[in-house]
Amino acid sequence: MAAEINHLQASKRVNLLSLFTSGSTLICCALPATLVAIGSVATLTSLISHFPQLIWISEHKPLVFGLAAIMLLLAGALQWRARLLPCPADAQLAALCMKTRRQSAWIYVLSVMLFLVGAFFAFVAPLFID
Repeated sequence: MAAEINHLQASKRVNLLSLFTSGSTLICCALPATLVAIGSVATLTSLISHFPQLIWISEHKPLVFGLAAIMLLLAGALQWRARLLPCPADAQLAALCMKTRRQSAWIYVLSVMLFLVGAFFAFVAPLFID
């Protein structure tokens, strides 16, 4: 049973990492597009002057999105594999097991949604500008 708990914890960690990488897709593309759309170019300029790494991330968005997609696929595979693992017979451990599964599922769904929003702003929205 300890192996199942360890697998669920590993799945949760990978889901958190996928959330982080999905969030980077928003920073890369959605945040600058939103700031420009609402007329906050000065805010974007200030942000870029404080965090010049944003330019590198924006210039390498295929790499950023590729890494995020790999992390999402890995997290999805672990999530799929963990969905049918048995929880411990102990009531407290079983409750912890189910709580971890629910949290992992929500984190994964949030990660996928962030990735899709970022992908829209990076690859689809620019098609409408021209």
